[in-house]
Amino acid sequence: MVNLVAIQLCSVPDVEANLATIEHQLSALPYDEQHLVVLPECCLFFGGKDAEQLSLAEKTHHQADLISTLSALAVKYSAYIVAGSIPLLTEDKNQFTNSCCVFSPTGEQLARYDKIHLFDVNVDDSEKNYRESRYTQAGKKTILAKTSFADVGLSICYDLRFPELYRSLRVKGADIITVPSAFTQVTGAAHWQALLQARAIENQVYIIAAAQQGIHVNGRETWGHSMIISPWGEILTSLAAGVGLISTKYLPEKLAQVRSSMPVFEHNQFKVNLK
Repeated sequence: MVNLVAIQLCSVPDVEANLATIEHQLSALPYDEQHLVVLPECCLFFGGKDAEQLSLAEKTHHQADLISTLSALAVKYSAYIVAGSIPLLTEDKNQFTNSCCVFSPTGEQLARYDKIHLFDVNVDDSEKNYRESRYTQAGKKTILAKTSFADVGLSICYDLRFPELYRSLRVKGADIITVPSAFTQVTGAAHWQALLQARAIENQVYIIAAAQQGIHVNGRETWGHSMIISPWGEILTSLAAGVGLISTKYLPEKLAQVRSSMPVFEHNQFKVNLK
C-alpha cells in the first residue's frame, strides 16, 4: 500500500530553514510504509525578490547543491519525493527554469519537468502584478515520472488553468498528477478547488496538490488549502492553513473502477498531440 502525501509550507528565502521544516514533516511519516511525497512550488526558496531565485540558481549551478540535497532526503526517508520546484540555471545563464524534480527512495532522479505556463498576470492583491517570465524560461515538454506503483504526471501551479496539459499527461498514461503550487490568496480563493476537482474528474486521475500558505517575507500571501483528490473528484483530505502534511492511501482499484464504469477516455472524440 502506498501513501499519497502533500506537505504544505510557508517557505522563506533561506534554503536551510526550509529544509529543516521539510525534514520535520518527513520525520512524521511511518518508516515501514511507502510514500509519494509532494512539496510545494519554490519549496526551498520563496518570499524574496525574483532576482534572488536567479542568484540561487547561479550559486548552485556547478555544485548541483539543491538536487543532491533533495536526493539525499528521498534516501533518508525512503520515499518518492516530487520536489515541488527549484530554480535551475539555463544554458545562457540569464534565466532559470522553474523545475520539478522527482526522486526515488534510492535517490535516483526519475524525472524533471520545467514549468511550461508562466504566471504573467495582474492580480488585485498587495503585489498587483506578477511577471514570472522576467527571470524564468518556460519549459516545452510534458513529463511523466514512472514509479514502481504508478505513472505520475507533473505540473506546476499556473499550469492548472490549462486542461490540455493534463489531458496530454493522461494520454501518456498518468494515474496520478501532482500540482505543487504557490497560488495567490485572491486567485486561490476564487478558483483553486474548482480547477483541481475539474482536472481530476476530466482525466480520472488522483490529484496531489501541495501548496504554499501564509504571508511571506516579501509580503506576498499564498492561499494554501493543499488537498488530495480522487479520480471521482472527491476531496479525500485537505489542509486549509498552516504548515503540515496530509496523507491518504493510493487505491489503484478505485482508479480502475472509475475508469471502467465511465470510460470517458475511450469516448473522447478529440485527440491530443503529445509533446
